[in-house]
Amino acid sequence: MAHILVIDDNETMREGMAITLKKAGYEVTTAAGGEAGIEAFKKQPADFVITDLKMEPMDGIAVLRALSEIDPEVTTMVVTAFGTIDTAVEAMKLGAFDFLTKPFTPDVLRAKVAKGLEVAGIKKQVQTLTAHNEALLEEVSSRFAGEIVGESEKMKAVFETIRKVAPTDASVHIHGESGTGKELVARALHRLSNRRDAPFVKVNCGALTETLLESELFGHEKGAFTGAIKRKLGRFELAHGGTIFLDEIGDVSPALQLKLLRVLQEREFERVGGEQTLKVDVRVVSATNKDLKKEVEAGRFREDLYYRLHVVPIVLPPLRERGDDVLLLARHFAQTIGERMGREAHSFSPEAEARLLRYPWPGNVRELENAVEQALVFAEGPCIEVDDLPAFLKDPPRGGLFSVPLGQATLPEILEDLERQLIEQAYEKAKGVKTETARLLGIKPSALYYKLDKYGIGDRGERKGEAEGKTSS
Repeated sequence: MAHILVIDDNETMREGMAITLKKAGYEVTTAAGGEAGIEAFKKQPADFVITDLKMEPMDGIAVLRALSEIDPEVTTMVVTAFGTIDTAVEAMKLGAFDFLTKPFTPDVLRAKVAKGLEVAGIKKQVQTLTAHNEALLEEVSSRFAGEIVGESEKMKAVFETIRKVAPTDASVHIHGESGTGKELVARALHRLSNRRDAPFVKVNCGALTETLLESELFGHEKGAFTGAIKRKLGRFELAHGGTIFLDEIGDVSPALQLKLLRVLQEREFERVGGEQTLKVDVRVVSATNKDLKKEVEAGRFREDLYYRLHVVPIVLPPLRERGDDVLLLARHFAQTIGERMGREAHSFSPEAEARLLRYPWPGNVRELENAVEQALVFAEGPCIEVDDLPAFLKDPPRGGLFSVPLGQATLPEILEDLERQLIEQAYEKAKGVKTETARLLGIKPSALYYKLDKYGIGDRGERKGEAEGKTSS
């Protein structure tokens, strides 16, 4: 039962509105003036407030201002005489939902109140949805922090997209290099969706031949082909009500692409060797390290299927573009892998952290996880040192053209890596003196300051030194 507060210093009008609304089934509280109305609202907040405009000493405009300070989301309506329309418009600018011009009939009052309560209900739904979205974002950031770790701006954008799209049934396409965590994102989308209690089914489309993949996706009937000794349910059937994750979708053959398109469009298919048409309700998440748009342009991927899969794109950045996320991930892996190995949680020495940050990680997060596990095997103390790291991190290329392997990075990325290496070498040779570093590089100090900040060179050590100085003092 909705609760309505009626504020009017005219007893006849006040009681008349109260009687009409009570007959309509509402709970009604009345107040014989502005100040009394505000006090009544403080004691028992109402779902909807009706206030007269012309009252003494506190008029309706003052009432609206006071109510908005108590509850900015409260839905209000004003009652005004014919000659005060301009004042009513002013009231609406202050947030009033609508106004009633005296005299009015009980039917008009009931209709306005019903509409006002509908608006109030929408406001509550928006508040609830906002709170739900905030909870989802927190869950993505905390519950899945153990899986999807990152604080860089690019990863924050990924988290925000997951938050927005997870509650929907929209198809999502995840693009990223191998090892960037595409499956983790797919699982996060499922766990944060309304399908979380139904199956999450993964299919690696690049690991099977066309015939085997068709059987894997759609199932087959007994005798459909040699070796089909019994009926097999396909992954789409198994994922009914849940989510199917089509990994490496770019490797699917043109013939099978057509069958996938039908499933996405019609939500139906037949098993291999079968005639019965099966209906299915699944949410499709796909992923690939290929550029599907270029595959479409080259004629290797159907454009209509591309648009069916690519409703919401999520681009996962390579690890080399995520800055200090490298250290966050390394510490996370040291903790989780250490617990699994029965080892004490490990930290990294500043020198080891510098090596981790310097390496371009062509294998992305998967390569970093492997490197940390290897370091844990050799670490003897609670802190991982440079000597505990894999060989490619112990002796990173110095003096060569670049450390980013050709074919695993673009030319701008390779040139940027070379620039960073040269600045690091000059900075070390100049023993941290920035003017001398700029002279060795043949650039202006102002340009050097920008590049030192860009690559995080020097500042990390200086901040550490400052912190240690403050602690000792």
